[in-house]
Amino acid sequence: MEFNYLILMVSALIPLITGFIWYGPLFKNAWMKEMNFTEESMKGANMALIFGLSYVLGFIISLGLMPAVIHQMGTYSVLVAEPGFNEQTGEAYEMFSSFMENYGDRFRTFKHGALHGGLVGFFIAMPILAIQAMFERKSFKYIAINAGYWIVTLAIMGGIICQWF
Repeated sequence: MEFNYLILMVSALIPLITGFIWYGPLFKNAWMKEMNFTEESMKGANMALIFGLSYVLGFIISLGLMPAVIHQMGTYSVLVAEPGFNEQTGEAYEMFSSFMENYGDRFRTFKHGALHGGLVGFFIAMPILAIQAMFERKSFKYIAINAGYWIVTLAIMGGIICQWF
């Protein structure tokens, strides 16, 4: 299984693009109110640094999301350390090649990846955000805005990775 770094780099853009829309025209006013931000307080940040680091972190998220949305990665991870596998020789590599020939295209659609990405958002990102927000004494609206962003973002990222990786 070859890594498609281009698709991972593309999917790493999704948090930025979704964030531009989510925290812009969709929920800007509600989010700013929940954060006690004003237009004035939003000025002066080093946006190049924020966007650059966000992209790097988006790439890390893409790497972590890949095995959750591509089921064939499980078989790969079981066999990759077997003798000869990396040299594309031996019984394990032959078995994996046969498996990929027969099942490599199963569940490799945008829809399927979006489902699994959304599930990661709902079952992992949302509880983490909610626990943190409760201890920070944030409102339900704050949790809903931010968790919704991550559920949608991870669904889109998962769809892209699953379809085109």
